[in-house]
Amino acid sequence: MHAYVRGGFIAFAVAASLTVAGCGADAEPKQAKPGATSQPQQQPKQPSESAGEDTEAPAETLAVAQGAKGVELRIESAERDAGGFLTIKGRISNASGATVVLPAEIRGDETEVVKHGMSLGGATLLDAVGKKRYYVLRDTDGRPLTTSGLDTLGAGKSTAVFMQFPAPPATTTEVSFQLPTFEPATLKLS
Repeated sequence: MHAYVRGGFIAFAVAASLTVAGCGADAEPKQAKPGATSQPQQQPKQPSESAGEDTEAPAETLAVAQGAKGVELRIESAERDAGGFLTIKGRISNASGATVVLPAEIRGDETEVVKHGMSLGGATLLDAVGKKRYYVLRDTDGRPLTTSGLDTLGAGKSTAVFMQFPAPPATTTEVSFQLPTFEPATLKLS
């Protein structure tokens, strides 16, 4: 029973860290090496999303998906890891002069995803050459591994977002990023 309690605590700790990381909390700045304390004053939340790329992240845009009413999703990084995952990070912003209600379609329409509220769970990557579509990963409870709690975005506001997918093969260098109600965007992978 002692091992079960310890395992439950570990599962709780992992879930809590994923929740904090998904909410844009400042848990990652520990990884930032140069100027971690001066960067949050320039762009709040940006350093926590790209801790190791303080000077490059704001200037680098890999792709832009245009939505309705002045909303856009700017993809700033797409990183493969050794575990076979592809993590996409960026910012969703509202360039209009009014608060925008984000469309429910962006969460997708799968029952498991819908029951966990608003998210970017409807995002997919389309590999036209390999003829495969990659969906946002889900945890064991069906929660999408992406930013959640998105419902409205104030005028001129933006927020950091992330999505995690199974990584396409290393030979795949380009995919189409698709998010319901947004125009598709071509994303180059390294």
